[in-house]
Amino acid sequence: MDATRIRPQPTPWFWIALIWGSVGLFDATQTVVVMRAEGMHHAWVELFLTLLLCYFPWALATPIALRLGRRYPPVRLRPLSTWVIHLAACALIGLVVSAWNAWLEAMLNPWAKPSGPDPFGPVWFYKFYNGLLSSLFLYAMIIAVSYVLDSRERLARQQTETARLNEQLSKAQLDALRRQIEPHFLFNALHAIAGLVREKRNDAAVSMIAGLSDFLRRALEDSDKQQVPLGDEMEFLQKYLDIQKVRFAERLQLSVDVPKELFAAQVPSLILQPMVENAIKHGIAKRAQGGLIRIAAVRTNGVLTLSVYNDGPRLPADWDEIRSGIGISNARTRLQSLYGDACKLSLRNQDPGGVEASVSVPFQES
Repeated sequence: MDATRIRPQPTPWFWIALIWGSVGLFDATQTVVVMRAEGMHHAWVELFLTLLLCYFPWALATPIALRLGRRYPPVRLRPLSTWVIHLAACALIGLVVSAWNAWLEAMLNPWAKPSGPDPFGPVWFYKFYNGLLSSLFLYAMIIAVSYVLDSRERLARQQTETARLNEQLSKAQLDALRRQIEPHFLFNALHAIAGLVREKRNDAAVSMIAGLSDFLRRALEDSDKQQVPLGDEMEFLQKYLDIQKVRFAERLQLSVDVPKELFAAQVPSLILQPMVENAIKHGIAKRAQGGLIRIAAVRTNGVLTLSVYNDGPRLPADWDEIRSGIGISNARTRLQSLYGDACKLSLRNQDPGGVEASVSVPFQES
């Protein structure tokens, strides 16, 4: 189904009556005032009514012209049938308008002619012939206004559809990110639990199983949320870190610097976990002595920046040409769909050593 197709809208009779009534009132008032100021003598009340009511057929014809404009938009030279239809409609409206005006003059004699109003037939032809240009202009104005209004509606529909598709894309990326956690992470967690059981560290194994269960339950509960408070994100991350802490024991050193006054800030759901997972996988897991993971958050000039640092090996010189992991790729795409150009995700080496991943998003409180 074409989302940009303009659906028929209810006829806005109030606005049509208001616009044409205002045009008729302005024309009648201006004509009568100017003629009286020049010393002319006419039947002023009848002339005012005639000029006021002469736009009545245009008000009735406006919905027809609007419908024709939507059905046969005259925006291209071809097909010629479109132009023939509009010219015929314009001519027909002009005939009706001129007949109405001729009838008003025949009934009201607004020009106060001593011999009475002129015959209907000659007046009708005269008004039709002399009003062709004005009829064409008024008809073209109606079609132009109709095209502008329809273009705005079409643009609004496209923007709505784009926003809906972006939301679906963000949800798909979030789902993919959640699924990406499970295979590698669950394998390592279960392997660590098996190791604890073999070592008869049953209390630690039970604690890790409980932590793993709580972690997965929380992931399922927040599966439909695109943004969460930073406090909730940190709570979720802590469950992940608790499991990793059992796995790596003293090899994993943690430093968290996230002020509580930033806990109300809205952040993308599950944004920190893949950053920390990458830091552990590439900076800690491959080193016998382990290393440090530092998590920080800071607000600067309306921008919230989240950073994850590890003191492991530096990125190679051509790291930006190497395909990034699924988690980081999904996070980058989700950020783009949620914030557009108002966000930033970067990976960079730090001196004297280590790597820092950072995400910057607009600061918004829940």
